[in-house]
Amino acid sequence: MSELAERVSSRLRNSQTLRLVTVGILVLLLQIPVAMIGGLVSERKDRGEEAAAEVSAKWGGRQLLSGPLVVVPYLHKWTEVSRNGQSVERTGYRHASFLPDELRIDANATSEIRKRGIFAVPVYRLDLTVTGSFSPPELSQLALDPAAMAWDRAQLVVGIADTRAIQQASAVTWNGTAIPFGPGTAGQQVITDGIQAPVGAGFEAGPLEFSYPLVVNGSQAIRFTPFGKATAVTLKSNFPHPSFQGNWLPTERSVTDQGFEAQWRIPFLGRSFPQAWSEPGIVRETIEGSTFGVDFANPIDHYRMAERSVKYASLFILLTFAALWLFEVRAGVRVHPIQFLMLGAALCLFYLLELSLSEHLAFPLAFAIASLAVVGMVVGYGIVVLKGLHRALAMGAGVALLYVYLYVLLVNEDYALLFGSVGLFVILALIMFATRRVDWYAVRSGSRP
Repeated sequence: MSELAERVSSRLRNSQTLRLVTVGILVLLLQIPVAMIGGLVSERKDRGEEAAAEVSAKWGGRQLLSGPLVVVPYLHKWTEVSRNGQSVERTGYRHASFLPDELRIDANATSEIRKRGIFAVPVYRLDLTVTGSFSPPELSQLALDPAAMAWDRAQLVVGIADTRAIQQASAVTWNGTAIPFGPGTAGQQVITDGIQAPVGAGFEAGPLEFSYPLVVNGSQAIRFTPFGKATAVTLKSNFPHPSFQGNWLPTERSVTDQGFEAQWRIPFLGRSFPQAWSEPGIVRETIEGSTFGVDFANPIDHYRMAERSVKYASLFILLTFAALWLFEVRAGVRVHPIQFLMLGAALCLFYLLELSLSEHLAFPLAFAIASLAVVGMVVGYGIVVLKGLHRALAMGAGVALLYVYLYVLLVNEDYALLFGSVGLFVILALIMFATRRVDWYAVRSGSRP
């Protein structure tokens, strides 16, 4: 009986099928630390966003600059049905909004990096000059009675997403007269945050020119709204890594290591809202979606890179274990499951090293240090496990190639699918070539093909 048990035990230990099943179980087991590292990446990313929110709350948030527009109250009459069924005539003031014919914005954003702990947040100080002109509105398009318009209560409204970040009180030069800005948006509902100036009577008389300076702080992004029939925006900055966003890309741009300059020219035919309205609900969502500008962002988001790299962890562990198993089959070297786990743990530690180092170093350098450390550990451990320097070096070279392959995938996001599919095809072809003469029915692991 003991001889039979010994024979069964020997067959189980030497069964290549059982070895493959064991390798598969170990790969699944290592998904636990991989998932924990993935959760840690998300946690650190959330902390980075919290740090950015704290800096933005004190310095200034993402700025959206809208306007200017002229808001004119008008007397509106309507009829309501009372509870007793009688018709009652009501009167009250509503607001009509009119946009400029020409809008020119010249802006200069001086950027710097503010830190909250180890987290860096790009912020800027935006100096801009806004000029343009208004033509007399065509009230017939809005079915408004000229006699109902309260021209003497007209307000020039400028939208600023974060008014707390205004750094300098300014005045608008309206038809040659300086009029100070005040807080508020004149009661209209399209622009909810901003400043206003009481330009008053004279708007209905003929074309009027305006200009005003503005200095605001902000962080991470700048957005503009094309409120003119012809909108021209010029933005200069010392930030070297702009990411242009929104419904319109710059018509001209220049990006260098010292900063960038971009110009937008947008005709009103390219937008989806009119030059005037009296029903704010009709255009508010359309205006909110018709913005353009630039993001001040790190060209390499190390948290996003770490998230993407963790997705390949299972594949890398599986391929490394497959290489170990091939050494068993081809060279007759026995590798214990615990040794498989040790090498798998080293591969998992790569993602933890990559994450922690990238918070203090540039991502390419952090990736290189982490990969070299893990490759060195694999080679050192492989000398003992694989019983030979040449085998350990071959194993380390394979792992190093995997990390080179991973880095190529990370930095070429647009071609990741192409590189990934071609790489997997090549890897599968190499495995098929290496195992082409393996006798899969052989019982003993030490039997040579």
